[in-house]
Amino acid sequence: MRPLWLCWALWALPLAGPGAALTEERILDSLLQQLHLSEVPIVDKAAVEGLVIPAHVRAQYVALLQRGHGARSRGKRFSQNFREVVGRFLASEASSHLLVFDMEQRLPPHSELVQAVLRLFQEPVPRAALRRHERLFPRSDRARVTVQWLHARDDGSNRTALIDSRLVSIHESGWKALDVTEAVNFWQQLRSPRPPLLLQVSVQREHLGPLASSAHRLVRFAPQGPSGGQQGEPQLELHTLDLRDYGAQGNCDPKAPVTEGARCCRQEMYIDLQGMKWAENWVLEPPGFLAYECCIASETTSLPVIVSIQEGGQLQPQVVSLPNMRVQTCSCASDGALVPRKLEPTRASEDERP
Repeated sequence: MRPLWLCWALWALPLAGPGAALTEERILDSLLQQLHLSEVPIVDKAAVEGLVIPAHVRAQYVALLQRGHGARSRGKRFSQNFREVVGRFLASEASSHLLVFDMEQRLPPHSELVQAVLRLFQEPVPRAALRRHERLFPRSDRARVTVQWLHARDDGSNRTALIDSRLVSIHESGWKALDVTEAVNFWQQLRSPRPPLLLQVSVQREHLGPLASSAHRLVRFAPQGPSGGQQGEPQLELHTLDLRDYGAQGNCDPKAPVTEGARCCRQEMYIDLQGMKWAENWVLEPPGFLAYECCIASETTSLPVIVSIQEGGQLQPQVVSLPNMRVQTCSCASDGALVPRKLEPTRASEDERP
């Protein structure tokens, strides 16, 4: 029997605004409203395990994800620090690569991650192979590159999270950049000592079907660069903000006392979606997200999610954007808004005393 709180009549409740505290109920409320549902659907686990997320759904999800990254880094280019981490190919097949990065002590203390960029070297395609492909598929010269974060759980199972997905041309070569900010955010939530960061890169057809091109077979990412040295090893660029020199969107010392005249702090808060029972088999991506919290959120961004829904008797993945899920900046007394204080019991006046 379903819990009664899952069957609330949610249409009578207004959507929480940017200043409201982010709770499990608020996330569920927002998701149900965006999908025009009154209760959480029952999704069969076996059906979800065989569900394939189409390329256009992955692309839509990643585009919304990267839009949020752009909002976080807007106006902060000149305050960013930069570090480069060289990784290695742990395993490689024809159209799949497993990359590993040693991340311990790579992110400086008292810093905030703004963006993480994965750079891979795409090998040039031999001219003979290009001419043969152009004869067979004259109108198709692209393949889709998808990056997933791979988490090896304690019970021996693996969990993947979609990080980036974009098209590349077989006529191009050189270094390709992919946004893996969310992967580093997920990695930071693991218990210490943290394992290395694992990224799974796959190259797939641009479109599915009997007439689909085989351009994906011509896209290769090499462990060696054009000069034959180690220049082609995968590289991870970490762009961070020093919170001591730059306020970083309202972050401040959580140990400092909060007063009416003090600036509101933006505290880190990670929401574990895969740990919420109602999200099981229904929310496909992401497994969680870095939300942050503060007394008064003055600027927020949306969170894209991929859910499984029933359409025409079949299970289909769908992208939904949930508003006001990530706190960007915090407001406070100095910005014209009062910091909430703990209410003290009022004393009875002389006339009200017995």
